[in-house]
Amino acid sequence: MKNIPIKNLLAGSDFQLANYPTFIDLETSEAKKKKKLNDLREDLSKHQDIMYAHGKYGVLICLQGMDTAGKDSLIREVFQEFNPRGVVVHSFKTPSSKELRHDYLWRHYLALPERGKYAVFNRTHYENVLVTRVHPEYILSENIPGIEKVEDISDDFWAKRFEQIRNFEKHVVENGTIILKFFLNLSKEEQRKRLLRRLEKEKHNWKFSPGDLEERALWDKYQSCYEEAIRETSLPHAPWYVIPADNKETARVLVAKVIHETVKQLKGIAEPELDDAIKAKLEEYRAMLMHPD
Repeated sequence: MKNIPIKNLLAGSDFQLANYPTFIDLETSEAKKKKKLNDLREDLSKHQDIMYAHGKYGVLICLQGMDTAGKDSLIREVFQEFNPRGVVVHSFKTPSSKELRHDYLWRHYLALPERGKYAVFNRTHYENVLVTRVHPEYILSENIPGIEKVEDISDDFWAKRFEQIRNFEKHVVENGTIILKFFLNLSKEEQRKRLLRRLEKEKHNWKFSPGDLEERALWDKYQSCYEEAIRETSLPHAPWYVIPADNKETARVLVAKVIHETVKQLKGIAEPELDDAIKAKLEEYRAMLMHPD
């Protein structure tokens, strides 16, 4: 299998989406990609168990991408071997009335991972500089002081929002959460094929919405907003990785590889040792259990 260094997927401050492919040939079979993914997720699962016992780090996985990019199936496949208590998935939909009575980051703070666990954001706090930028009228429902109409939403408003997101992530990282952000980079042609598949296969009909086509018509606007959001917020402590997503199995392997290589670099992750006083009495405790009253 062709080795793709994870640094090749990393987005920097000069990020331009056109420089990142939507397809990479790993020069291997689908079966071998599945075997590689299985090996990675099994090792990640074991490592998460140790992280839980260690109790100092949480991991936040952020997934963004256009409709049909494969976020749901990627989550299912990458985290399949995890202890169910070790990973929590949050799919952020349109904010509820209660959520709109708080600032836009409030619901994301509530969903942050506990130490020792993973949280996966399926769509993330970045929706607040993506879908709301494509549809700025949505901002009005946030009832922000000084924003009474769409014309009040200036470039400075978005610049401040990027700054708020950077500060949010900096605070989270400084308190023990590892943040990894993934943009599933799908081509417009592959999206067309996947939407057609939803129409042609009856078991997938439920996934289709006419709204998918309305959003597809805004493809170029979304791509521009993604490019700026990634460029403004990809930092060493909270990096963005741009994952070619035209082949789902390749995308899953690459995401798992990035997570695996990142968490394996954490220093001092180990299960806590028993207190010496308890260790000294292990044989006594074993005898008590072997010969119950």
